Amino acid sequence: MITVLVISIIVILIVLALSVLTIGKGYSYKHTVDSVKPLPEDEEKKEEPEK
Repeated sequence: MITVLVISIIVILIVLALSVLTIGKGYSYKHTVDSVKPLPEDEEKKEEPEK
């Protein structure tokens, strides 16, 4: 019974450590956003004078 308890605690600690490492790695990831080019039809609308 004691061996099952010890093995269970070891497995729980390993899962907890891997979860903390994964979450830490996710928070340290630097997100980047690509710039958006305007659509060709948007450029045409800007060149036309408003009536």
